[in-house]
Amino acid sequence: MAEGGAAGAPDWPALFEQRARSARDYRLERFYRAGAASGDTPIGEVPLVALDFETTGLDPARDAIISMGLVPFSLQRIRCAESAHWIVNPHKPLARESVVIHRITHSDVQQAPDLLLVLDELLAALAGRVVVVHHRAIERGFLDAALRARLNEGIRFPVIDTMALEARLHRQRPLGLWARLRGKKPVSIRLADSRARYHLPYYPPHHALTDALATAELLQAQVAHHYRPDTPLSALWC
Repeated sequence: MAEGGAAGAPDWPALFEQRARSARDYRLERFYRAGAASGDTPIGEVPLVALDFETTGLDPARDAIISMGLVPFSLQRIRCAESAHWIVNPHKPLARESVVIHRITHSDVQQAPDLLLVLDELLAALAGRVVVVHHRAIERGFLDAALRARLNEGIRFPVIDTMALEARLHRQRPLGLWARLRGKKPVSIRLADSRARYHLPYYPPHHALTDALATAELLQAQVAHHYRPDTPLSALWC
């Protein structure tokens, strides 16, 4: 069985309690008042929600969210009927390169609402659940930056990062010199490549809702192969 969580993870229930008292925006206050599970809670006993963003680039300080997808699930069931997808206006031009990747056009975003107009729905869907992502710097970093720009206060929440779990399994030791000289490359921990290791079906990438579904299925497979339903959250989240 795989072991070890992120070192130095916050006491999330205490942090949520403190933030519920200090939040100025009512949506953030309500989100924090829903609470966070404690680190000793088994993964099989908590509600989960997979979250994915498509963005104009990779830097939260310069780029912006253009679409969001989420899928509630547990280790036993994926709740597709409760899934959600939004296209939001980034209020900045789309680079040609990013349009080719995510296939969201200028006309799509010009007619889309600002993120603030769907924030209530988004936070309500996340509240009380453990968020699951593939590469936490995107979803956590971009949502925090977006709220700081709009509300002058950011957001913090625990995540289980399926990319980090794959890195823990396949990249704990760097490649040696001989392996590099022979042209060997590190094991890919991209979403599609990670799913292929568990014989999960291929989904076309770079659609926020599809990638959220893909992430939910990947965590289910990771727990089934390397962990147990009674694995505490502290061994998985950060």
